[in-house]
Amino acid sequence: MNDASVGATFTALSDPTRRMLVGLIAERGSVTASEAAQELPITRQAVAKHLAVLHDAGLAEPSRAGRETRYALQTQALADAAAWMSDVGADWDRRLDALQRHAAERRT
Repeated sequence: MNDASVGATFTALSDPTRRMLVGLIAERGSVTASEAAQELPITRQAVAKHLAVLHDAGLAEPSRAGRETRYALQTQALADAAAWMSDVGADWDRRLDALQRHAAERRT
């Protein structure tokens, strides 16, 4: 996990359409751009662009099946982002605990 890859994950997931697309892929296991376009209020070309962003961020992996390109969810990028959030949360918990101890000591 590095800051650039976590940043790419958050950038990709900052768009609500891409989050819906990730949900759709997770629900179905894999999708084509055409299948996703039938479920989302955007064109197939727009879906393809969103899938490219998800792929670049390591969130979706394309595979060819005949003439189709199917995209499957790659969970490692999500796991890395979750681990980063957990680490940041733990750092803040430690800081807030220290602040609370300091405030308690000043009251006594």
